[in-house]
Amino acid sequence: MAVNWSAPAAQDLWPVPGLTIGVTEAGVRKANRKDLTVFLLDEGAAVGGVFTQNRYCAAPVQVCREHLAQGQPIRAMVVNTGNANAGTGQPGLAAARATCEALAGHLGVAPNQVLPFSTGVIMEPLPVERIVAGLPAALADARPDHWLKAAEGIMTTDTVPKAASRQVRIGGQTVTITGIAKGAGMIRPNMATMLGFLATDANLVPGLLPALAKALADVSFNRVTVDGDTSTNDSFVVVATRKAAHAEITDLASPEGQALQAAMAEVARTLAHAIVRDGEGATKFIAVQVEGGRDSEECLKVAYAIAHSPLVKTAFFASDPNLGRILAAVGYAGIADLDQSLIELYLDDVHVVTGGGRHPDYREEDGARVMKQSEITIRVHLHRGEAVETVWTCDFSHDYVTINADYRS
Repeated sequence: MAVNWSAPAAQDLWPVPGLTIGVTEAGVRKANRKDLTVFLLDEGAAVGGVFTQNRYCAAPVQVCREHLAQGQPIRAMVVNTGNANAGTGQPGLAAARATCEALAGHLGVAPNQVLPFSTGVIMEPLPVERIVAGLPAALADARPDHWLKAAEGIMTTDTVPKAASRQVRIGGQTVTITGIAKGAGMIRPNMATMLGFLATDANLVPGLLPALAKALADVSFNRVTVDGDTSTNDSFVVVATRKAAHAEITDLASPEGQALQAAMAEVARTLAHAIVRDGEGATKFIAVQVEGGRDSEECLKVAYAIAHSPLVKTAFFASDPNLGRILAAVGYAGIADLDQSLIELYLDDVHVVTGGGRHPDYREEDGARVMKQSEITIRVHLHRGEAVETVWTCDFSHDYVTINADYRS
């Protein structure tokens, strides 16, 4: 069960003018489950995306990169679950391209105007014939208000769909932002089995979309980890349908650009947090904030060392204040000239470590009290500079092992 997260109601997700979504059951891996989703974009939409930095990337990631690099307007996206089409060699690339060709044929557009996405089991052949056969039903289902249905349609080991929406005023006009994501395990996005789709009707110069996608990923999906494993399929795509009536935004640093980016970042972070809250077997949502670093990079080194540590994560599952594990992670994070005598550690309001050692007023029962909470903040101060970074993670429970041991069955 996700930690303090429940699926939104369908009516709480605003349709984005210029975009429709269709979902169907194609039987990609299992019968009687939504597993094929299409996003249809009106002419004039702009798209940007960032993808996994795993060098063993999936076939659809390779094809997405190719199609975006060719510069043709993207008119559709197609997502299948149940099969990642990763580790499938040239046949996998051919299957991803065949999927694009089939959808393009239905829409009367070029194949390189379609982006394919897959998620699920790695190293199994993609049953492309089932996907192609399911496309007509998905297209017939296309509606502007199918965001929640799409969030359900892209799930794998997720226990709950992840979707968020908000509206903001830009240039005197109401602009809509709605997005969905999936992911629960193999989560350590390194972008440039996580998928995220964020759309707005804001009128942006198309050339801004790649930079916008990276900026949004860097403050959301690139700040979360469940288990430290970077998937072969991580993809985050931002769509601007450009239907809103405000003046065209030509610079993200403009007041309008900043207002839009802030609103989109809020939605992206909500989705990223939802992934961690629904981490496989998670029982606690943990923020790791590192302060006083010389730069962002070393703050993130320390934050991820803590967030990735199985010993730290299992201690939090057990509510066991064995907090030396956190200090050990700080020490091996990779800062060669770290002065341990300056380090301070807090659990929420509890001051655990000062001057590199146990705070004289710290009591273990106070640490245990905080660790029993479902939401916890670990705060580390390095006293080396002014930089601050936050990473979000979850604990490791027995269920994480169970879920991953049984994943292919």
